Amino acid sequence: MNIPVIVLTVIIVLLILYIYLMKRQFKNINSQLDKRLNKHTRQPVSVEFISRQLNQLVININNCLKAEENLRLTCIREEKKFKELIANISHDLRTPLTAIKGYLQMLDKGELSGEQQMKLDVAVKYTRELEQLISHFFEYSCLISAEDELKLEKINLTNLMTECLAEAVPSFEEQHLMLDVKEPKAIFVSGDKESLLRIIQNLIRNCRQHARERVEVQLLEENEQAVMSFCNYVEIESDLDPGRMFERFYTGDKARGSQSGLGLAIVKILAEQMGGGAAAALEEGKLEIRVMLPLFRDEG
Repeated sequence: MNIPVIVLTVIIVLLILYIYLMKRQFKNINSQLDKRLNKHTRQPVSVEFISRQLNQLVININNCLKAEENLRLTCIREEKKFKELIANISHDLRTPLTAIKGYLQMLDKGELSGEQQMKLDVAVKYTRELEQLISHFFEYSCLISAEDELKLEKINLTNLMTECLAEAVPSFEEQHLMLDVKEPKAIFVSGDKESLLRIIQNLIRNCRQHARERVEVQLLEENEQAVMSFCNYVEIESDLDPGRMFERFYTGDKARGSQSGLGLAIVKILAEQMGGGAAAALEEGKLEIRVMLPLFRDEG
């Protein structure tokens, strides 16, 4: 009678020990995976307890990790090639464009008939648009390849935005756009002045390209951040997708072939480099672009 009891007791003890060791190994595996995730190590997962199923599981985990690492490195290499391609294209296009502009200027100084002058004006117009596209390409390639940190300082964002909007008033009037600016209080941010100018100018340019009738601009403090809000109405049938508006080369409006789709992508990159961000929303034909920036905090 005692022998079966002893055998059963031994089996139970062995099972408990096996379960304990398995739980310990799973905890160890989880700890190793957590270390790889948070400390960015490349150490493969190892196991101490000898078990065919557990060993196979660890082998599969390491194979998946290796495949993911190879994919990540491939993406990094492809992204680097893409950056170099953009930089090279933007640089190479400038030389023939300069020659084209030179010949157009020479033609403009000559004696032309009315029809010839009209055709020349069209050529000049599209040359300027091409120049703007190349400028965006060059700016974008410089931003994504830049390694130097921005020089952050105390900036009066209210004054800076007001000056840019004042300069843009004539262009808004030419397009019969009403500019509604809500008078803000003085808001100071921690940012790079040149980058802030690019952001505001690109937001203004985006409004001129897409706006219908009215543009609403507001600067406010929200959730410990400075928020620049640019709102404008767009055509109801527009294909704009607010979830993709900050993607590079996304234009939304396929009919506007002169757009590069890089303006808002540049806005987001610059905002993030200064510790902020950007977002877009479209509701009932009203598009809002919001740029968030860190407020300046006097540590003294």
